[in-house]
Amino acid sequence: MKVVIIGGVAGGATAAARLRRLDEKAEIVVFERSGYVSYANCGLPYYIGGAIADPDALTLQTPESFFSRFRVDMRVRCEALSIDPERKTVRVKNLDTGVEFEEHYDKLLLSPGAKPVRPRLPGAELDRIFTLRTVEDTFRVKEFIRSEKPVSAVLVGGGFIGVELAENLRELGMEVTVVELSQQLMGPFDPDMAAFIHSEMREHGVRLALGRSVAGFERRDGGLEVLLDDGTQISAGMAVLAIGVAPDTELAKSAGLELGLRGSIAVNDRMETSVPDIYAVGDAVQVKHSVTGRDALLSLAGPANKQGRIAADNICGGDSRYQGSQGSSVIKVFGMTAACTGVNESAARASGLDADTVILSPMSHAGYYPGGKLMTMKVVFEKETCRLLGAQIVGYEGVDKRIDVLAAAISAGMDAVRLKDLDLAYAPPYSSAKDPVNMAGFMIENIAKGLVKQFHIEDIPGLPRDGSVTLLDVRTPAEYSLGCIEGFINIPVDELRERLDELERGKPVYAVCQSGLRSYIACRILAGHGFETYNLAGGFRYYSAVVRDRRLTEQASACGMDK
Repeated sequence: MKVVIIGGVAGGATAAARLRRLDEKAEIVVFERSGYVSYANCGLPYYIGGAIADPDALTLQTPESFFSRFRVDMRVRCEALSIDPERKTVRVKNLDTGVEFEEHYDKLLLSPGAKPVRPRLPGAELDRIFTLRTVEDTFRVKEFIRSEKPVSAVLVGGGFIGVELAENLRELGMEVTVVELSQQLMGPFDPDMAAFIHSEMREHGVRLALGRSVAGFERRDGGLEVLLDDGTQISAGMAVLAIGVAPDTELAKSAGLELGLRGSIAVNDRMETSVPDIYAVGDAVQVKHSVTGRDALLSLAGPANKQGRIAADNICGGDSRYQGSQGSSVIKVFGMTAACTGVNESAARASGLDADTVILSPMSHAGYYPGGKLMTMKVVFEKETCRLLGAQIVGYEGVDKRIDVLAAAISAGMDAVRLKDLDLAYAPPYSSAKDPVNMAGFMIENIAKGLVKQFHIEDIPGLPRDGSVTLLDVRTPAEYSLGCIEGFINIPVDELRERLDELERGKPVYAVCQSGLRSYIACRILAGHGFETYNLAGGFRYYSAVVRDRRLTEQASACGMDK
């Protein structure tokens, strides 16, 4: 059996290694149009910033090491031009010599990946404008910074690459502005959770131009002028287009393969395309989202590697199935870690799911052990069934641990209440006896059993201020004096039982504290005395962070830029 693989990164390289482990006699040929195979896309920004010092560390394997260990014929700088499914051949061009040739296959695996979106803007071809997708792209950016020593950069796009590159360029001492079309960075996060990411970026000197788009570029005084849609101009020494990626599927399209979302390659759960003996994996393929069941595109390394393994199994006569993607991801944002899995609240509602959320601010480990740090967790679940839909966490320690537990729970089909029962490791330096994941389960159980009703920050502007409801802040007077929500009176939770006569019976009570815990206790006290109560999800800390972010974004929009 002869297997030809087009694309030698993530999915393609994984498939090649798995094929050899399953079939010692198969002939395996991989064509990769760049000069590198099995390289770490996710590490590219960190090489630019210097966190990864050795360029060789970016490549997990070389053509020589792959052949030595797996006897796989890895041919770099070779671009597949066309596929003839009838004759089972691939037309290939050697990019160094210009020579074209045909390669026969018994089985063909497509792993072409995705290509950076590069809009046709005036001046977009200028030599100070870059994209970041391949090792060669990374070396070009690194060499430009070394030789030209730009003092400022504009990053167009606020996704993973834009945020990671912003951090790494700031580490080099550059002034950095991120221009993002939507009103937030990091689309997989809800806007309220993105507020914490914005705060971390701003605290480290990154300027944010949210809700803006780039209209063009001009060369100016040895640098660039980046022209925004509102007429604002940003002077910069360089710019990086990190707008996103699109499936690289021209080859599949010309071969007559069935296509899906945004021109992606349609595959079944065996990673088979619509054409016999042709498989496809990675960023170029359409997958099922395992939470919503809808078709989706997810450009992540984890799914690509799993798909490569599954395709190899099936090429060798097995019956492996891809269970779908749920978008688990994590990102370092200066000192902060932000992670998510499943669907966020916005996506859940857009998919027609009747979603609710709990928001909590637990410590990363036991409060009595030194060094604990707060994290903010948002867990999304289906109201009627309590099906666990997704989670987002931002914080400084322990974020990756909790998101992985929640990702596993979603994958296992657990309902959200079951989170309370998980037997998770505990020692004071690492966690609490009631882990934050358990706490989320307790909160969801309370909602499911009707022990507490919530209100959300979106509801606050519409709360009556005419005396028909009681707005109650149960923090200490000292906390209250440092900031409160307009219209909320202060009665500390520990004084509440003795001061019940200050609350008019028959009126609903909307309670708030710093994190939501004390106000939950207040709600239970009041419910025990016949009051109808509602607890603010996330508490005042969460509320103030979101409101502050919205105010800063609005101010920046009014004056033209973050200050």
